[in-house]
Formats: sequence, structure tokens, C-alpha cells
Amino acid sequence: MKNFFIFVLALVISFLPGIFGVFFTPHGANDVWFNALNKSVLTPDGWVFSVAWSILYLLLGIALFLIIKNKTRKSKAIAYWAFVVQMALNALWSYLFFGLHFVGAALLCLIALIAVTIWMMAVFKPISKGAYYLSWPYLVWLCFALYLNGTVLFLN
Repeated sequence: MKNFFIFVLALVISFLPGIFGVFFTPHGANDVWFNALNKSVLTPDGWVFSVAWSILYLLLGIALFLIIKNKTRKSKAIAYWAFVVQMALNALWSYLFFGLHFVGAALLCLIALIAVTIWMMAVFKPISKGAYYLSWPYLVWLCFALYLNGTVLFLN
């Protein structure tokens, strides 16, 4: 039963940036600013973002659970800090891009987020290969987000 509660806690922690981001992300035709932006032809429909981020946060939650439950003698403090920092940058990006409309600052935040995610993955790998592998889709999606953010900056 204890493992179940730890698993749920890891999931809740991993979904926090998404919950925070919902307050700023566009919701259909009522977001005049976002809808007026010139975007990449590869920009997916809004529902794709919802599904993708739900899956990514789920994978990150499972990865965090694997780190927590791993019985390694190595210190996991750095892994926890890396996870928290990338979660904070993830939430900050939503606020910068959608909340403040600071597209350039959001791009810089995303570059930092990718760097911290790579660091997090490097820290995860010796503790749990599973956590490391579960983080790969997140990194790939962040790189795609970098392209989308950069395109918005370039086209507007």
C-alpha cells in the first residue's frame, strides 16, 4: 500500500507544471493572442498538446517513482533536485509564453529546460535505467517545442 501512495505522489508531483500551465494555455477560439500568431505548419491541433503532455507527465511520474523506489546506495538528492528544477522550468515556460507573451524569454527558458533535462537524465541513468529511458520522449518533445517556439519567434 505504501508503494501505491508513493506512486500517486510521484504522479501528482509530475503533473504540477501541467496543472499550473492550464491557467495560461489557450483554450480554443477565445485566445486572441495565440490564434493571431503565425505558427509553423507542423504545429499540432490543441488536443494533441493535451494528450502529449498527459502522456509525458505520466512517464515522468513513473520515472520519479522508479528513482524514489530504487534501493541504490548512491545519493538521490541530485536526482530529486534535477527533477524539481526541470519541473519549475517547465511551469515557467508556460507562464512566459502563454501568460506574459514573452516568446523570446520562453525560448531561452526552453533551452535551459532542455539542458536541465539532459542533466536530469544523466543523473537518473546510474540510479534507474528505466527512469532514464522514460525521460527520452520528454526530451524529444522539448526539442520539438523548441522548434515550435523558435518558429513563432521568427515569424512574428
